[in-house]
Amino acid sequence: MIINFSVKNFGPIKNQQTLSFEADKSTHLEDAYVIKAGKLRLLKLALIYGPNASGKTSLLEALEFMRNLVIFPKNKKTEEFDFEPFLFDPDTPHEHTEMSVDFIKDNIRYLYEVKLNKKAIVSEELINWNPHKASLYKRTTDLSNQLTKISFGSTVKIDNASKKTLEANTLWNNTVVGGYLKTNIDFNELKNVFSWFSGDLKPLIRTGTELEDFVSEKINSGNIKKPNVIEILKKADFHISDIEIKEEEKEIPDHVLEFLSKQFEESKKEGKAAILRKKVNTLDLKLVHTVNEKGYSLPFEMESNGTKRYYGFAGLLAFILKDSMILPIDELESSLHPDLYEHFLLSFLMNSKDSQIIATTHNREILNKKDLFRNDAIWFTEKNEDCATELYSLADFDSSVVRDTTNVLNAYKSGKLGATPNTADYFLDLD
Repeated sequence: MIINFSVKNFGPIKNQQTLSFEADKSTHLEDAYVIKAGKLRLLKLALIYGPNASGKTSLLEALEFMRNLVIFPKNKKTEEFDFEPFLFDPDTPHEHTEMSVDFIKDNIRYLYEVKLNKKAIVSEELINWNPHKASLYKRTTDLSNQLTKISFGSTVKIDNASKKTLEANTLWNNTVVGGYLKTNIDFNELKNVFSWFSGDLKPLIRTGTELEDFVSEKINSGNIKKPNVIEILKKADFHISDIEIKEEEKEIPDHVLEFLSKQFEESKKEGKAAILRKKVNTLDLKLVHTVNEKGYSLPFEMESNGTKRYYGFAGLLAFILKDSMILPIDELESSLHPDLYEHFLLSFLMNSKDSQIIATTHNREILNKKDLFRNDAIWFTEKNEDCATELYSLADFDSSVVRDTTNVLNAYKSGKLGATPNTADYFLDLD
């Protein structure tokens, strides 16, 4: 579970911005929204509103970047990171980018902080509370010599040989967890951190992300129960009575075969075998629609965009209700009717235990329904006078702006809450 995520000098984000899942003192919708983790009360949901190009997606991309930074270490010290700092300032392109995430894994709280530039990890630190706050390690980088130095905390139980091995394998453009992945040592704390980033924190789901292959594979392997997905689809009024998944072996086109031959290494036996036989196993998906008590199978590619999108979401919902995970979703409402959008959120909130969703959205209708949202779960992004992203919560407004009786939708539409486009008149003076 995420407690807080902070980022500075990344894309349109100049100054440090923090997205917090810590619930305020309000008990409104407590049972639906709040996860109790020791003394902490954490929210299951964060919805981020704002005009186009205000930095909503960049916030999710920063979290995705941090995830990849940890679980996909560079193989060569000459490889650079693929990101840009804040560019609308003469100084920030030369300053470090900073990120931190405060999270819980296996009932232990961790704080991971990292500073970097495009070439190297400048410094990082991992702290935990088990039960008291302690620094597990601090890492610094000698940028001139491209060398890493790691100082371990007194609570860390690791022999000197393993310490030296870990330090030697942590390239200047690798995190310490990345160095750990390249070594054969036992370091339970690093194992936990890697497990959280790779297992609990899921990749960013974009509007163009096709989830059907992921969901179908999970159903086919038994990791998601098909009846659960069907039940979710039925509750959403899709009249889908069954899901048909059939494994098929298809020929690999010659141009794809040539590309794959260059990509797969000798060690990747499964990929190599597919290339040698010039065939690949695929899953053929059909949804069965019941019309007048009779079932009709429809190839998935013939389904509407909304049905395709919700099939993916239904699978995700079945998945996150089973295990604890964090789902970042860009433009949650894409291809979904507003009622279906609300149905998905309510299904998640009422049935999940300790999973979390972070989503950007333009769907404003929910702001008109106090019985569906908490103020601390609603966030806004807007550009300041420096054209930099600022992130703030609806809960940040005092009672002079937002009262219990305030119609939040009207307040947002009127501009009282910011985070709306400042458009000019409709008349165009064109040559």
